[in-house]
Amino acid sequence: MEIASRGKDDIGAVFTALADRTRRRIVEALYTGEATVGDLATKLGIGAPAVSKHLTVLEGAGLVSRRRDAQRRVCRLEPAGFHDLGEWSRAYERLWAGSLDNLGDYLATLGEEEAPDERHTGTKGRAR
Repeated sequence: MEIASRGKDDIGAVFTALADRTRRRIVEALYTGEATVGDLATKLGIGAPAVSKHLTVLEGAGLVSRRRDAQRRVCRLEPAGFHDLGEWSRAYERLWAGSLDNLGDYLATLGEEEAPDERHTGTKGRAR
C-alpha cells in the first residue's frame, strides 16, 4: 500500500508519534522487517492491546501500515513517512551547518583583529 507524501503541516503528527519511547522501539523492531502485533508485544514485553494502540498512532502519522494475513495482523514500516521527516530535517541541517560555518568565520575574524603583541602582553587597548 502506497502512502501519499504529506504536506509540511502534517510533520507534527510524525513528531508526536515518535515522541513516545515505546513507539520508537516499535519502529526499531520493524526496521529489520515485518512483524505481527503478537511478535512486537513479546519483543517489547507489553500487551498486544497496548501495541495496537501505539500502532494506531504510528499509522496515523504514516510511519507504519498493518495488513491481515489470515488471523494475524502483520505490521511494516512505510518509507514515505520517513521520507517526509528526512526532507524536513535536511532543510534544518543546512541551516545548522551554515550557522556553524558562520561561527567559524566569526571566530577567525576575532583572531585576526588582535595584533600579535597584544595577544601575548595583555596590553590590548592600553598605551605603552
